Amino acid sequence: MKCFFPFKEKRKSKKEVSQSATELRNKSNPSNPALDRATKSSSSLPSPKSIPELYKEREHNLRVFSFQELREATNGFSRSLKLGEGGFGRVYKAAIRPSDGGTGSPIWVAIKKLNPHSLQGHKQWLAEVQFLGVVNHPNLVKLLGALPALPWMTRLKIMLGAAQGLAYLHKGLEVQVIYRDFKSSNVLLDEEFRPKLSDFGLAREGPTGDRSHVSTSVVGTYGYAAPEYIKTGHLSISSDLWSFGVVLYEILTGRRVLDKNRPISEQKLLYWVRQFPADSKRFSMVIDPLLRDQYSLTAAQNVAKLADSCLNNNSKDRPTMSQVVEVLEQALRDSQGSTNSFKRSFEVSTSKLVKRKPK
Repeated sequence: MKCFFPFKEKRKSKKEVSQSATELRNKSNPSNPALDRATKSSSSLPSPKSIPELYKEREHNLRVFSFQELREATNGFSRSLKLGEGGFGRVYKAAIRPSDGGTGSPIWVAIKKLNPHSLQGHKQWLAEVQFLGVVNHPNLVKLLGALPALPWMTRLKIMLGAAQGLAYLHKGLEVQVIYRDFKSSNVLLDEEFRPKLSDFGLAREGPTGDRSHVSTSVVGTYGYAAPEYIKTGHLSISSDLWSFGVVLYEILTGRRVLDKNRPISEQKLLYWVRQFPADSKRFSMVIDPLLRDQYSLTAAQNVAKLADSCLNNNSKDRPTMSQVVEVLEQALRDSQGSTNSFKRSFEVSTSKLVKRKPK
């Protein structure tokens, strides 16, 4: 989607945010060295643009594919349909039905599926999309479309489900468990986009008795670890709250915690969002452009405020995961009310338009 959120795949059930379909002109020779060279030599092209910019410029020419369509076309991303594998990930051969739903011949395509462990895959994909957007030749592959961004309600449900999982670790067991490595790539999604926390290799039993923390070596992922943990090695459940705040902003903005492909002032997500406080008129600038206006501004502001409280430098002033769950549940209710209100307003305006007599 990528989403684009950077969610990691768990076998075959993971939804990839960054997937694209390109027309396969020559089925007997799916590899195209000329295109490979053009993609790898992206330094000769302008710097890759962001996903929102690419969609904005080319959405009228691109077809939006659902994950289900791509999964069915590849028979569940079957190895028997695998054409090859590169820096981006695996490429599958598939037949896509005509976009108009007609009975015409299917279009043979190559579906590229991002490898979540690829360090250069996302950047290369952006470069390839940009390149294919300006070329048109019968001997070059043609970009057909890509997966859409996750809608607002789905994002909220992912946030809530992840919070409920962490709340269970913090309070639902006989011993307190600190996840210690909460990040977007450790949140897996099943077929219904329900979040599943994974990779518990760094999980640690929390403090007992009167102790407020445990002392341990600093491990984890850059950009997600709490500052007091990095500085002192003191680990507590509040450390998970900091990490959760980072992921909240990733989901709100559609950006990564660190993105060196962006201008210097925008590379570090937490520094960039500080310019657009939740109560300011400029706050909407941080919202993922792919959401357009299909979200509740009030709910988004409350989620941003929640993220800010999780990112409090004083760990004692951060909320508990149970409190986070309550705020997200309210944000979900607010969003549902906003959606229903929008539908009613649209139906009323449409009704008036239909009943209006011609002059």
